[in-house]
Amino acid sequence: MQILEFLKENKLSLGDNFKFLLEKLGMYDEKLIKEVESKIGEPAKMSKSKANTVDPEFAVQNFGADTIRLYILFAGPVEKDFEWTDEGVQGAYRFLRRLWNYFHERLEEIKNVSYSREELAKVHGRAKEIRRKVHQTLKKYLQDMEELSFNTAIASIMELMNAIQEFNPEKEEEYKVLREGLEIILFMLYPITPHICEELWNKLGYQRLLIHYPFPEPDQEALKVEEVEIPVQINGKLRGHVRLPVGAEEHVARSAVIANERIKKLVEGKKIVKVVYVKDKLINLVVSDG
Repeated sequence: MQILEFLKENKLSLGDNFKFLLEKLGMYDEKLIKEVESKIGEPAKMSKSKANTVDPEFAVQNFGADTIRLYILFAGPVEKDFEWTDEGVQGAYRFLRRLWNYFHERLEEIKNVSYSREELAKVHGRAKEIRRKVHQTLKKYLQDMEELSFNTAIASIMELMNAIQEFNPEKEEEYKVLREGLEIILFMLYPITPHICEELWNKLGYQRLLIHYPFPEPDQEALKVEEVEIPVQINGKLRGHVRLPVGAEEHVARSAVIANERIKKLVEGKKIVKVVYVKDKLINLVVSDG
């Protein structure tokens, strides 16, 4: 029987004695421990008897209460155990620091910006896509929190933060979208990381605590998708993509595909025998020579 299978079957872990052995031999090396554990056995579970517990006060002093809460809730589903790792804590800390830094980078641009949903409904292009992403995330977040799926709720916030950081507003309407997005991120993170959220909320110019403001609801208009990008196949092989109005009929899709410069070159001189079109999903041109 393999060592790993034996350890798992008997509910043992290599870490039970391995760390203590290395310490006694004067060979303690965290990198070595992780490498061996990854190949042979699982890390030891936290236990007072194994002297491998984490002092919560020490962790809070070093990283802050918000970081520790974020890490614990992001580590996995609430119904499952998880292994405490310094890397995980540092990852949560880096995310909050990134959020903090980005707010301050954009603060002068957005602190005097105001907006209304009526104004935001008129935005176009990339700003409209970002706003849709914001409200899609908000909708998912509310569902996840109701189901106590804190880890997936946090993951969606992190994904949204990535999208917002890639967004480079230039027009007034785009700064309105940015401010709304950042405010909604604060609302979503508030139950998890209240200290940093209150601090940033105050820096946006609000005098009252965040808790006194109504939690935002997803904007149904913002959630509407007007265009969709579908794959274009030729004889079953992917050759490109085209953007179409949602629900476009076959003749509209076919015209858009044929007008695409890349597709036009690929079917030039060939006969389109058949068009297989799945609305909002894909289009396949079946062609033959001549």
